[in-house]
Amino acid sequence: MKPNEQSPRKQTKPGTDQHTNGRPGGSKAGSQGAPAVSGRGRSPAAGSRARALSAREIALDVLTRVEMEQAYSNLLLNQMLLKHPLEKADTALATELVYGTIQRQNTLDYYLARFVAKGLAKLEPWVRNLLRIGLYQLLYLDRIPEHAAVNEAVSIAKRRGHAGISGMVNGVLRSAIRRKTELFVPESLDPVARIALEASHPEWLVADWVRRFGAETTERMCLANNEPPHTSVRVNGIKLSRDELIAELTQAGYNALPSAVSEAGIVVAGGGNMALTPWYTGGRLSVQDESSMLVAEMADPLPDMVVLDCCAAPGGKTAHMAERMRDRGRIVACDLHEHKRELIEAQARRLGLTCIETKTADARELPELLRGAGFDRILLDAPCSGLGVIRRKPDIKWVKRPEDLADIAKLQTELLSGAATLLKPGGLLVYSTCTLSEEENERVVERFLAEHAAFTVEPPPEEISKRLPTEAIGSSGMVTILPHLFGSDGFFIARLRKRPE
Repeated sequence: MKPNEQSPRKQTKPGTDQHTNGRPGGSKAGSQGAPAVSGRGRSPAAGSRARALSAREIALDVLTRVEMEQAYSNLLLNQMLLKHPLEKADTALATELVYGTIQRQNTLDYYLARFVAKGLAKLEPWVRNLLRIGLYQLLYLDRIPEHAAVNEAVSIAKRRGHAGISGMVNGVLRSAIRRKTELFVPESLDPVARIALEASHPEWLVADWVRRFGAETTERMCLANNEPPHTSVRVNGIKLSRDELIAELTQAGYNALPSAVSEAGIVVAGGGNMALTPWYTGGRLSVQDESSMLVAEMADPLPDMVVLDCCAAPGGKTAHMAERMRDRGRIVACDLHEHKRELIEAQARRLGLTCIETKTADARELPELLRGAGFDRILLDAPCSGLGVIRRKPDIKWVKRPEDLADIAKLQTELLSGAATLLKPGGLLVYSTCTLSEEENERVVERFLAEHAAFTVEPPPEEISKRLPTEAIGSSGMVTILPHLFGSDGFFIARLRKRPE
């Protein structure tokens, strides 16, 4: 999975390389017209023919299906909003309730537990999520009056349940209002437990980060994960310079500033969906996270080189490399799925790039399919757990488990070893992920180096090193961008140089 596309709260066009909000295994949430989840056997889908669903009801249906079906919240929310259109303000509310409730789930459950006598786990999923939505509004959305949050929750409970459920919902939320001053996390807890509750992350993940980065840095990382992503774009350097694009955006009223991470990046404060602008449709910019932009810069492909992008969809990094090559040379961009290969081609057409050749192929089969090709540069932006993009996809932190990482790392190691066979002597292989898991990052590279004596880690070029804080570059030269450093996605990038013959 390669999840790092722009803000989950600002819907973006498919094919923009913010590592789109599409999830790996998205078919779990992809069935059209699936009935929303309700209580007592009543179908909201049937009821919606008589009355429109409210923002809170849509949020409730999304959250309940996310919990029960492991559905992906962004895809499911998009489906629900297409099926049940809302006014702009209500769309914003539904989006806020879905992502905010998922982001704060751990904290909300900790507070709710003291008001639910029989325990949250024994409640029906839709009731549990209705309480979470209600408490989220009471604690985190000051603009919503307390009585409105409670009354709407009670009304939904009456429609979907029975008098007992609506009475319980009313009692729990009104108790939370009366005892709001008691809703805090004790400072006496050990750092892992305190951070997990205050910043709402799973304890296993917090414990791992505290071990590696320390409690203070971990807390900053977790808090950054709860902030909505800012908008960033990448200039198409073939068509204009970054300064020229900033000037155009500024003239049009945007607050556009150069990225501190990437020499091609621009941060557009409050920019909204830049994929709907004429600069995007005209191929003058692409929507992409700043950390993601750094990958192509670390690969440093030059004009007339032959380059392989092993897991290329949706094509943002492929296009960035082509732009750096001035559209001269050849890039072979591969992806497992045909519809994703088409996304890469669409990117190339939009940007006016002709040096990109696409293939539908399993990256594990590339050593056989491309035997003897001999590439100057290879990019393996590997499938990963996505733990660096929690701010875009908050459900990741509740879905992933420690035991998942070993299986993912096994695949990554296989892909990296296979890609290495296609690199020319003296060539550069870049391994990147959008996760912060040591098992998927440093350990994968270390195992690779132990088995491939012809390769060494090469530090970032000087022009990149001087832009990055000291803590972003490990002693071995591997780069880890933590989410709080720039307000960008968490990313890992390693440059692996093959010894010349």
